[in-house]
Amino acid sequence: MAGEWLEALLGDVIELKRGYDLPQQDRRAGNFPLVSSSGISDRISEKMVKGPGVVTGRYGTLGQVHFIREDFWPLNTTLYVRDFKGNDPRFISYFLTSLDFLAYSDKAAVPGLNRNHLHVAPVRLPSDIDEQRAIAHILGTLDDKIELNRKISETLEAMARALFKSWFVDFNPVRAKMAGRDPGLPKEIADLFPSRMVESELGEIPEGWRIGPLDSAVVLQRGFDLPGTERTPGDYPVLAASGPTGTHNEYMVRGPGVTTGRSGVLGKVFYVAKDFWPLNTSLWVKEFRHSRPAYAFHLLRDLDFSLFNAGSAVPTLNRNHVHTLPTLLPPMALIDSFEHFATRCLARQANAEWQTTTLASLRDALLPKLISGDLRVPEARITTRRVV
Repeated sequence: MAGEWLEALLGDVIELKRGYDLPQQDRRAGNFPLVSSSGISDRISEKMVKGPGVVTGRYGTLGQVHFIREDFWPLNTTLYVRDFKGNDPRFISYFLTSLDFLAYSDKAAVPGLNRNHLHVAPVRLPSDIDEQRAIAHILGTLDDKIELNRKISETLEAMARALFKSWFVDFNPVRAKMAGRDPGLPKEIADLFPSRMVESELGEIPEGWRIGPLDSAVVLQRGFDLPGTERTPGDYPVLAASGPTGTHNEYMVRGPGVTTGRSGVLGKVFYVAKDFWPLNTSLWVKEFRHSRPAYAFHLLRDLDFSLFNAGSAVPTLNRNHVHTLPTLLPPMALIDSFEHFATRCLARQANAEWQTTTLASLRDALLPKLISGDLRVPEARITTRRVV
């Protein structure tokens, strides 16, 4: 590779163009990505631009750059690259992330970009297309692995949710037995399901299953105070109503555990594999009476906590109200079977998320160095081989 770097104006390197109007009433579901300033927002039946393409925000959300592999429709809130002028599209997607878009904003209440202003931005980039492709390949390999991990995590979550719904909401194995069909489960698990439904206050439920208040399954407890000035970063996650919010060097609850919002944000439920500190804006499961942690996580996710809002301006959850909710109590042997499967899914999700965090940190460290030429391709390849 020649390794020569070109200094030019952005308009000499690429041509940007404003996206296209498409009112909501004119959109039809299809296979082509509809791209807004924040990324793919829908899939529609029409396309305006042949992929691969690069899109960034023109209005509202600035600074995000999106690489689109397929034909797509960029909305009028975006700018897209109409002409790459011989440069590698994926390299350009990474290259544009190095630009300070706010420096070219019109500074209005809602930030906006003028492509003519961007076109005169001074830039520096490798002139050799092979070097551009090599840089894009290194960064793209990391992003592809991040995307694969995201899909794996989504699939694992969907599998556990589907099994919970099948067993404990729709009672599919029971209904299969009633219809004389094979429930499609190992015999030792299939035998845990009855072959008859009975009426109850919750409607039809499997014969032999009990109903009790929620606190016969789980006991919720308010979290603990921890002022920001007293937090010391450490090994233990801190959980607020909206989820993880940093770490602390001490914990209050042994993991695995489950939390949900008590004040401010209601409805989100979190599974915490390790010891943790639940803040006072959250509720945590103090006792798993007729449940297990992963089962309780899915059980609480099925509840509509907004129905129990005891607050006014700030949504607030009263655990005593929630504790009275009639709750189905399946046999513990069946809960344990689900727990075995769901815990493995959660562990694999956590591993995928850990890998994603590591890969994203590496990508973010390599990107500015590769784009600026401070780090060359051979050295970057050595670094990425260690983790990919």
